[in-house]
Amino acid sequence: MASGSASNKRQRAANVLRMVRYGLIGLAAIGVLAGVLYGAQRLERFVIEDPRFALAAPAEYGQDSPNVHVSGVKWASRADVLRVFQPDFNRSLYLLPLADRRRSLLRLSWVRDATLTRVWPNELAVNIEERQPVAFLQIPFGEMSRYALIDADGVILEPPARARFDLPVVTGVKAGEPIAERAARVHQMQRLTHDLGNLTTGVSEIDVADLDNLRVRERIQNRTVLLDLGDRNFSSRMHTFVDQFPNIRQRLSAAAELDLRIDDQIIAVDQSGGRQ
Repeated sequence: MASGSASNKRQRAANVLRMVRYGLIGLAAIGVLAGVLYGAQRLERFVIEDPRFALAAPAEYGQDSPNVHVSGVKWASRADVLRVFQPDFNRSLYLLPLADRRRSLLRLSWVRDATLTRVWPNELAVNIEERQPVAFLQIPFGEMSRYALIDADGVILEPPARARFDLPVVTGVKAGEPIAERAARVHQMQRLTHDLGNLTTGVSEIDVADLDNLRVRERIQNRTVLLDLGDRNFSSRMHTFVDQFPNIRQRLSAAAELDLRIDDQIIAVDQSGGRQ
């Protein structure tokens, strides 16, 4: 009996020691965690308050900040890009909300994408991917029309001052229609120009109002002819027209329209819309 009682006492003592040891380990862990949190808090406060981490403002109004480095801007407004960061000047780079500023940049004209990178201790790198126009867009404006640019995503862009673009003119795209529909029309236009290749030299205008029947104005031998090319086989149909034009030139009216949607055939369209 005495032996069993002694064994139980030793077991209880061992359990108490184990609990004390675990308790001390727990207290030590809490102490370490508290120290880490305190140190992190002090470090964060240091990064926020120390002027060495501040994003410098421009020396004078209208000038660039020496600490904001913008690349990739050709047609977008550099002033508009820099204006996005106006709230961040003279504040810690640590506080700059990268995601919010990127969303603001994406709302700017000509900006397709943007990458922002903090360069410690106090600089910001901004890389802009600009939109690439693929066509001039003729937009009705009262009794007249005005020209804009459009990219492959269907985004309408105002032409920059003094810019020169060698691009086709597209009609049939409405500024008020959903961007997805504009993109679909631009995609069809790109299919046509890619298929025509060098044959686009004489094309002065592409009408994409009807996606099942793309129409082009072709300038050939000092004549302008409206061609209905349908939605496929653009190159072969244009070749048919070019090859046959010398034979039909004298029979065409001044405002001739030809339907080429039946391969290897040319059908004249009269002014009332009938086929001949």
